[in-house]
Amino acid sequence: MSALLIEPTTIPTNFDLPDSMRFSDDDFTEICRRNPDCHIEQEANGDIIIMAPSGGETSRRNAGITAELSLWARTNGGVVLDSSGGFRLPNRALRSPDASWFSTANWESAPLAEREGFPNLVPDFVIELVSPSDTLSKQTAKMEEYAANGVRLGWLIIPAAREIHVYRPHQSEPEVHVAPLTLEADPGVLPDFKLVLAVLW
Repeated sequence: MSALLIEPTTIPTNFDLPDSMRFSDDDFTEICRRNPDCHIEQEANGDIIIMAPSGGETSRRNAGITAELSLWARTNGGVVLDSSGGFRLPNRALRSPDASWFSTANWESAPLAEREGFPNLVPDFVIELVSPSDTLSKQTAKMEEYAANGVRLGWLIIPAAREIHVYRPHQSEPEVHVAPLTLEADPGVLPDFKLVLAVLW
């Protein structure tokens, strides 16, 4: 593969590729390696999405969310990925949510060599945080995609509206929580996990 350096200032955030330019999984991994300052995802149809680094407030919120989930996992088990960790869903989209959690059995079902890259694994739980540069419609579509591909529980946090939308498989509409101070996860997925939201608002 020839060298490819993506310049986020000159390429739109979502661009279509002709079939002749579709990248293999190895090529996509190399693109990410060569562009470490970019947050890059791939749609199921092969389109590449490029996102700029998070702003200060979004990064602060992300850090808090990941820290709380990691503290819970330290006691309860499983593997937590932060916003830089990616995985491939069954529909072949490569996603990198703001936080994700895999049960230990789920995580270890993929070979170590695969886990060193972008594993073909569906997380049990994901959190997406809507930043000022995001569009709600695109983030909603992601959450629906997660649920359709087997994610057992998903939270979409919308700081501007002080809302959390909860997604589950086979649920036609998300469950909406307005300005909660805390939110507890489904006990069948993450027993006793409670996210403190007061610091996010």
